[in-house]
Amino acid sequence: MPVINKQKTTKTATLSRNSEATKTQLLDAAEVEFAVTGLIGARMEAIAAHTGVTKATIYYYFPSKEELYRAVLGRCFTEALGMMEQLQLDCLPADAALVRLLEQMLDCMSQNPRIGSILSLEAIQNKGKYYPKHLGDLLYGTIIEILNQGMTAGVFRELEPRHTAVNIVGTCTFYFTAQENLKYLWPGKRLLGKDLLQRHRQESIDLIMAGVRN
Repeated sequence: MPVINKQKTTKTATLSRNSEATKTQLLDAAEVEFAVTGLIGARMEAIAAHTGVTKATIYYYFPSKEELYRAVLGRCFTEALGMMEQLQLDCLPADAALVRLLEQMLDCMSQNPRIGSILSLEAIQNKGKYYPKHLGDLLYGTIIEILNQGMTAGVFRELEPRHTAVNIVGTCTFYFTAQENLKYLWPGKRLLGKDLLQRHRQESIDLIMAGVRN
């Protein structure tokens, strides 16, 4: 029977855990930086300072700023879409499926409002070059499919599903993307506070459903 070096095994597991923890910290810090400056303005020095590591450490995990940026975008979408896949929308009528999807989208934005800022800067700065198109297709494709099912069933009015999907996503995300501009509408209030977030969630769902129902 082979002899297992428990000390070596434990050390390897610890290094593995530390490696994953470091990557997560780097992605967290990079997400904050990209949400403020976008890819063009982001500085690796700032990301390193936030995590207490050297720039060389960042480049060990991510060969370039662009690769780090892609990883941040991919993580944002993967986490959100992973939650979406658990909703079992196929088991629901179209109107109930759309409500459930809207609830999930708005909850995801509430939990990570930086997603909208990063994607807006991606469109402005990079013309969508790094936008994870296959994941975007899944999100918009799901909305379009629900809308088509609702029109077929007669519960949704006749509409152009692609434009409607874009408007739905815009309704859910604009509040978070433009929060610094919108804060003057609620002087002294926290737009990302629990009360206003709940109100925004319900108002968005009501508005969208009123717009698509037959």
